[in-house]
Amino acid sequence: MFDKFIQMWKVKELRNSVLFVLAMLVIFRLAAHIPIPGVDTTDLKIFFESNPVLNFVNVFAGGGMENFSIIMMGIAPYITSSIIFQLLAMIVPKLEEMQKEESGRQKINMWTRYATVPLAALQAFGMLSLLRQSKAITISSFSGFNMAAMIITITAGTVFLMWIGELISEKKIGNGISLLIFAGIVARLPKSISQASLTFDQVQITTLIAFVVLAIVTVVGVVIINEGQRNIPVQYARQIRGNRAYGGTNSHLPLRVNMAGVIPIIFAISVVMFPPMIAQYFQHAKTLWIANFSSWIIQVFNDQLIYAISYFILVFVFTYFYTEVIFHPADIAENLQKQGGFIPGIRPGKHTSDYLSNTTYKIILVGALFLAVIAVLPLVVKAFTGIQSLAIGGTSILIVVSVVIEMVKQIQAQLTMREYDSI
Repeated sequence: MFDKFIQMWKVKELRNSVLFVLAMLVIFRLAAHIPIPGVDTTDLKIFFESNPVLNFVNVFAGGGMENFSIIMMGIAPYITSSIIFQLLAMIVPKLEEMQKEESGRQKINMWTRYATVPLAALQAFGMLSLLRQSKAITISSFSGFNMAAMIITITAGTVFLMWIGELISEKKIGNGISLLIFAGIVARLPKSISQASLTFDQVQITTLIAFVVLAIVTVVGVVIINEGQRNIPVQYARQIRGNRAYGGTNSHLPLRVNMAGVIPIIFAISVVMFPPMIAQYFQHAKTLWIANFSSWIIQVFNDQLIYAISYFILVFVFTYFYTEVIFHPADIAENLQKQGGFIPGIRPGKHTSDYLSNTTYKIILVGALFLAVIAVLPLVVKAFTGIQSLAIGGTSILIVVSVVIEMVKQIQAQLTMREYDSI
């Protein structure tokens, strides 16, 4: 590992890329501590600590929401916009065709950026409305001008993060958006560790050791599932062109256990938090039945058992759903047939497509169960130990380990490419 690090540091271009990414992450963390003027951050932190729904959202905003910073919405609007266009590509044939071409993908990316702006403004307005109704936050004024200024500032912060994420992605040592989420989660670790040390009791030593062992086992499991794949054997027919023979080789088609990554968890978080989030807006409504119904919704989702079951089911379902979005067995079967390849014992065409679909469904079962268990792991730990640490929960560990693996692979790929260039 140290040899690879030294080798990476000796390559000037790669060293500059790493330093640039680190500089962008430092700017991101500095921006997360620049509050919007007119807000009492002390009241804000107390409010978030007393609201588990918003506290969970704050984890993925890198603590920017808790500080009511200029980047309080994080890159959530951009992720939402990306998800919308991915879903539209399944429904609209024209978008599906555009995704197959480089120029089409660039145009869809441009539309995704455009859609991020109104989504960020809408989410900012919703959050400000919630804070105004709660009357628990000290804000100098909720006048029309101040509201407009805060919404524009928050929207600009999201666009700024989106730009930073794309700059990081251009350096090709990791996905920029994933690295921003990674930095936000890791930034909360010192605070969590300091809080745990202040409240530490020698009676809890056994629980603490069990918690550390569970974290290590989770990391190992994440690595195994992320790297796990089933290799489908593929043979290519021997072809003779002129005096030369082509093909006749054996290869394999890798099917990953976890094709969807952490996207199903992000989907599930959005869905499971939507009802209580909306209900909080109407909790103080003048109409009695609306206020009572909103309070009931919040009470239901505050029930840890109901929340955990809903979360588990949604993650499991969305894993299969998103795999359907990104994995197209019919296209793979068609490409194999065009290249003269076939799976031994399986006829080309529709039979190959059906075989790949059935095999994928069986493999994804393991990945879906693993993601669902990882998602509800913090709730299970809290139920048995009473310890709650969102910063190092199962979902956070999954994201952190996945991002690190992806970054290491991209750095190794660049080092390997430069070794070939030197030869």
